[in-house]
Amino acid sequence: MHAPGLFLPVPAGRKAQFSDAAGGSFLVRSMTGYGRGEAIVNDCHVVVELRAVNHRYQEVVFRLPRVLAPLEERLRRLVRERVLRGRVEGVLSVGAGGRRIQQVRVEPALAEAYYRGIQELKGLLQLNGRVGLEHLIALPGVLSLEEEADVEAWWPAAERAANLALDSLVAAKEAEGARLAEDIGRRIRHVGRLGEEIALRAPAVVEEYRARLTRRLKEWLDGGVIDDNRLAAEVAIFAERCDVTEETVRLQSHVTQFLAAMEAQGPVGRQLDFLLQEMLREVNTVGAKAGDLEIRRAVLLAKGELERIREQVQNIE
Repeated sequence: MHAPGLFLPVPAGRKAQFSDAAGGSFLVRSMTGYGRGEAIVNDCHVVVELRAVNHRYQEVVFRLPRVLAPLEERLRRLVRERVLRGRVEGVLSVGAGGRRIQQVRVEPALAEAYYRGIQELKGLLQLNGRVGLEHLIALPGVLSLEEEADVEAWWPAAERAANLALDSLVAAKEAEGARLAEDIGRRIRHVGRLGEEIALRAPAVVEEYRARLTRRLKEWLDGGVIDDNRLAAEVAIFAERCDVTEETVRLQSHVTQFLAAMEAQGPVGRQLDFLLQEMLREVNTVGAKAGDLEIRRAVLLAKGELERIREQVQNIE
């Protein structure tokens, strides 16, 4: 929708290239999302949670039990294969039930040594009293909790849980990406239409300048003869100074490339960001050259749309 006062219609019989109906199915993915996976393989119960946030590059970090630390690089590799941009924070935890990675270690020889020592003290100090199990297990080292696990036995469950979490994460990123793409696509087509309207308006600006200059010369000369050659030269200088043909052609090309990139496979966030920078440069140049109110209004609308798109593109993988 155009702002009030901006009347740059596409001529009858000419269809705008960047209509709202144009374009295909966009495939962009958001950089944010959450995924969870849970698996039990050979009595090993594993839960993997993944959280993805915006980041300029690809970064994957994992937190997992110390005894399973050797699996960290394998898990990071799985994530890097499917998430190509952004920061992903992963947590692997051992689920309830099934095989445990914490074991109770018992030192019977140490308990026996404690018992003999206590009995010897009782005799030396002539003390009474019974030495029970509750006394022995409270002594340091008799019972200890330690982590012990066969890493390879845990890997199948960890791999399956991680892949399930990635499935969930990617689905969330694609769903959010679809919502972003719908809004971005609408806005970028609006920019394309504004570029078309500027291109259509530009020749009229020169003709209006010619008519305005002719009218003023007639007033100044008060019926005198206008020098057509001098008039043509002045109009040519004005036309050269405010010519925006190159800028509008490049703008339309960038919009077409932008729409094509959104339909391509793979990470496109950086490419879209670059194209937006180029479009802003062309629009700013048009604004600097144009001496026409209607074109300047179109430029302001285009800049507003491009800035909003740029904010959203920061969240695209």
